[in-house]
Amino acid sequence: MFYRPEDGHGLPHNPFNAIVTPRPIGWISTTGSQGDNLAPYSFFNAIAYVPPQVMFSSTGAKDSLNNLRETGVFAVNIVAADMLQAMSDSSAALPRDRDEFAAAGVAKAACTTISCPRVADTPATLECVVSQIIELKGRDNFLILGEVTGIHLRDDCVVDGRFDPSRYHPLARMGYRDYTIVTEVFEHLRPGD
Repeated sequence: MFYRPEDGHGLPHNPFNAIVTPRPIGWISTTGSQGDNLAPYSFFNAIAYVPPQVMFSSTGAKDSLNNLRETGVFAVNIVAADMLQAMSDSSAALPRDRDEFAAAGVAKAACTTISCPRVADTPATLECVVSQIIELKGRDNFLILGEVTGIHLRDDCVVDGRFDPSRYHPLARMGYRDYTIVTEVFEHLRPGD
């Protein structure tokens, strides 16, 4: 099968949603004059080492985007397998002044380098300062780039000096309403290692 996105695919569900998988989930927390916000984004990833930088994209001017435009900061909370329901609950379309942390039953903790809440029990949190907001082609598509200014690691996830994803089993998006849990980790050396 071949199709041009501009012509449509003719399938009952858009295959593009499931092609680039698995996608890590950035559980983005923000704050603003209307209160705190927590929302999952599966168009998320790390993009540079030095300085460490991340990106996520938003379709629509959602509360997260409005808050980070107001404050210039956000936190990326890494989602463990046992956080699936809370992460999903935080994606509900709530009024702007309603706190998704409370609605999803998620405990907050303070960030250190930015004025923004984070998820208290997450395996890791990246505290970020917005470096760019780029309006992408299409209707209401935004790319947010941030520099990581602080990193929280849950103590039980650090083993022999390494952050160990097998300790918390990362949750990832597969497309449509499908998810996967990372349960197997293996090492493979590259030439020159």
